[in-house]
Amino acid sequence: HHVIPKRPCFHVSKSFFRTYTSAAMSSLLINQPKYAWLKELGLSEDNPGVYNGSWGGSGEVITSYCPANNEPIARVTQATLAEYEETVQKTKEAWKLWADIPAPKRGEIVRQIGDALRKKIKVLGSLVSLEMGKIYVEGVGEVQEYIDVCDYAVGLSRMIGGPILPSERPGHALIEQWNPVGLVGIITAFNFPVAVYGWNNAIALTCGNVCLWKGAPTTPLTSVAVTRIVAEVLEQNSLPGAICSMTCGGADIGTAMAKDERLLELGGNNAIIVTLYGPLHTKQAVEQYLAAIEQAKQQGGTVVCGGKVMDRPGNYVEPTIITGLPHDAPIVHTETFVPILYVLKFKTEEEAFAWNNEVKQGLSSSIFTKDMGRVFRWLGPKGSDCGIVNVNIPTSGAEIGGAFGGEKHTGGGRESGSDSWKQYMRRSTCTINYSKDLPLAQGIKFE
Repeated sequence: HHVIPKRPCFHVSKSFFRTYTSAAMSSLLINQPKYAWLKELGLSEDNPGVYNGSWGGSGEVITSYCPANNEPIARVTQATLAEYEETVQKTKEAWKLWADIPAPKRGEIVRQIGDALRKKIKVLGSLVSLEMGKIYVEGVGEVQEYIDVCDYAVGLSRMIGGPILPSERPGHALIEQWNPVGLVGIITAFNFPVAVYGWNNAIALTCGNVCLWKGAPTTPLTSVAVTRIVAEVLEQNSLPGAICSMTCGGADIGTAMAKDERLLELGGNNAIIVTLYGPLHTKQAVEQYLAAIEQAKQQGGTVVCGGKVMDRPGNYVEPTIITGLPHDAPIVHTETFVPILYVLKFKTEEEAFAWNNEVKQGLSSSIFTKDMGRVFRWLGPKGSDCGIVNVNIPTSGAEIGGAFGGEKHTGGGRESGSDSWKQYMRRSTCTINYSKDLPLAQGIKFE
């Protein structure tokens, strides 16, 4: 006979839960000696996913996984919608102070953010590689891009200005005045979890805006680590941390930001080509890879290279080349974010240009040729309709000095260099009468 006690044995229960909790914690990569460097970024087993001058978060607890082995790294507590609203209010309040600081002084803060990132570039680049899955040198390259844009924005802080235009009226000055839009909302994707935020953040700050960031729900540790670096700079300068706020979250927070009329909402997207590469970001991406290959075969394609999931831990797949598809096959027009290259044969230049332009995406394109006439036709009005049009270089990567962005479904905005700073500001045309008369424009006179 088994005797069932009327009261549970609490000693055994506590011991069991202690053992269970200890096992769960030790299974996290952050607790393994090999990954002790994660703590240099201020990360721990459980991390707050909200920052608005203070750290918090009481929403869903999510676990971040390493795509190279699908092991859990650490946990992050996401924002609730109420915490999102509270963060917007605190960020708007911080703008009142930030907007009054002269642009060159704001540039000095951005310079310090760049220097703080320089000190953490290797460890932060390692986190990008661990959590996103790209190779280490590309992870470091992302942080370097943020640093470079900080340098660019520091110079910009002493050059932002509008022209003085000739007025048709005597005794009048016509000037353009550029002012910050206020609160900039930044939503970034998993594929560039540092750089896209970086080029928006640095330039938005220089222009006099405050920022609210929602990173991808699958790279929350990177969002937390970057925000910790930026927050420390703000705190050291006795500035409100809410100038650079963050709310980790999923579709609910993203939807709230996209619909929020109080924000200038900026998102990011990019294209990737395969050379040396890491695992796909998630298990779902592996499924999408296999599904795309199957669809390509059904639509007349032949796999001539790759096409298989690698037999090893993590989300590794073979880079794949598929031939024989017609240019208008549905799979060719589908953006799958996996290493599949469709090779299409064309007969004329006009045909090739048309096929390039017939897809809904319009971020980046490239042609390889030594024909100078073809180069300039490719760059001209009947050439590529993408936002980035390259010659004899790949479609991935872009220098920070040029404007970055796409056309059509990839969006029409521009970020980073050139005159992209104008997106973060509002323009006023100002007419000042310093004469003693009151002449009207177009020579109108009321008799």
